[in-house]
Amino acid sequence: MNHNRRLSAVIAVSCAIAGMGLVGCEESTKSDSDASATRTTAAPKETADEGAFTGAKKFEIDGRSVNVSCSGAPADDRPVIVLMAGGGDGLEKMAGIQKTLSGKNRVCSYDRLGEGASDQPDGTQTIRSTGKVLTSVIDRVAGDRPVVLAGHSLGGLIAARYAPDHRDRVKGLVLMDATSPTQTADLNKGIPESATGPAAELRARTLAILQGGKPERLMVPDGEVRSAGDIPVEVIQHGKRYLEQVPDYGPDLERAWSNGQRAWRGVSSRSRLSTATESEHYIYVDQPDVAVRAIERVTSQAADRA
Repeated sequence: MNHNRRLSAVIAVSCAIAGMGLVGCEESTKSDSDASATRTTAAPKETADEGAFTGAKKFEIDGRSVNVSCSGAPADDRPVIVLMAGGGDGLEKMAGIQKTLSGKNRVCSYDRLGEGASDQPDGTQTIRSTGKVLTSVIDRVAGDRPVVLAGHSLGGLIAARYAPDHRDRVKGLVLMDATSPTQTADLNKGIPESATGPAAELRARTLAILQGGKPERLMVPDGEVRSAGDIPVEVIQHGKRYLEQVPDYGPDLERAWSNGQRAWRGVSSRSRLSTATESEHYIYVDQPDVAVRAIERVTSQAADRA
């Protein structure tokens, strides 16, 4: 394997293992992203309800500009769905499932600081500080309505960390191959410091991101899974293995990732774990029907409990 191919493999694996997008992580679905970008950057159409705009709109939150996209009509009996992309991905990455879901739901997505069309963070971010931005986004797009958070990868981890402290607002979760709650420990155990070649590059690159590297400069410490009560939760893990680039460590890393998905079930006493058998890390791209059905189920269950 030449240097360029080897580096591309390392980056691709880093996206999966860290649960974060690194440079080049969007290449496999670039055509979908390019087509979606037009839909998510259209000028917003305002309605009488301040939060019920359609299209993309920027809000100032604590002095930083945050890019938000919403579609679909608000329904009094259904929560607002908030989509949360993985690290390295802007909101346009989820435009396809946002459009599908908005047929009968109010659906919004946003670029976290450092991603997409939002401002860069003014320093290192924490789970708490990125959660404050999420609260402000929810206040603007949902008002007093409850929300269902549907997060992929790093977006799933943030959603699962956020929900226990915001039970009054978050009434359901869908976690799509969410970053493991013990990702740093998993990586340190799975790839030793003595590793060389692509595995060593993967280890160093991923740990740097987890410790506050670009693009979001977000510190992602390991931690216990806390309960958000008995809200409906669906955890979906990928079914296709794709870690052949580090054959000495791939099987252990895959097992640790699966253990992390099982651990996320602890966020609710009403959680369900399933496997998207034909998907790699980007479940909502590889099998969008699986993602859409899970989000709609959780949203309907949350509405029935309201």
